[in-house]
Amino acid sequence: MAVNNIVKRIQNIMRQDAGVNGDAQRIEQMTWMFFLKVYDTQEETWEDKAYLEGKTYTSIIPDELRWRNWAVDKKDGEALTGDALLSLVNDRLFPTLKNIEVTRDTPRSKAIVKDVFEDINQYMKNGTLLRQVINVINEIEFDDAQDRHLFGDIYEGILKDLQSAGNAGEFYTPRALTDFIVEMLHPRLGETFGDFTSGTGGFLTSALKHLEPQINNAEDRISYQNAVIGQEWKPLPYLLS
Repeated sequence: MAVNNIVKRIQNIMRQDAGVNGDAQRIEQMTWMFFLKVYDTQEETWEDKAYLEGKTYTSIIPDELRWRNWAVDKKDGEALTGDALLSLVNDRLFPTLKNIEVTRDTPRSKAIVKDVFEDINQYMKNGTLLRQVINVINEIEFDDAQDRHLFGDIYEGILKDLQSAGNAGEFYTPRALTDFIVEMLHPRLGETFGDFTSGTGGFLTSALKHLEPQINNAEDRISYQNAVIGQEWKPLPYLLS
């Protein structure tokens, strides 16, 4: 499955929609859908882990609004499309996710849903085209190792498109440059690498890539998982990161 083909197919569908104006809006539209698809896959992992531990996993997203329950076309003629799909996304999905109740005790893995949707937009006005985009995204299975690698390529492609759209300069640093700077800084496990204007997370990603070969045991893995911190106030780069 070619990454360029996936992204171009989605972009070509969106170009037919009167509500989406320009590459930056197409990218924002694309990325919130990718987020929900990836998050749903991750929740399957958390559900399995909870089951093995004799526990029950509860999603912060209401059951009927989880990706698996409204976005997946089960080929039974019941998949939402057209005005019905637009109504669900505009009138239920977005208002609900923007207003999820989060407290200081809410796990970060759940609070991120509200963080992502708080300032993000849904631009598409044609529900039939929206269904087509969703179907393309659902062709990727993120629980498959090969497709997970593909998503990394899609992410890089989105960043390049954002750069071409003229909106990337303030929050996107080319990967080759972030890799080089991190290599010069040479962070080590046990240290904390921070970027407080992190944009799309390029420096943080490069730092994690640099640290990964230093993992030798379970304790190192815990240090690795807590090795970076970042902050970004603008919704689109935050979502991409």
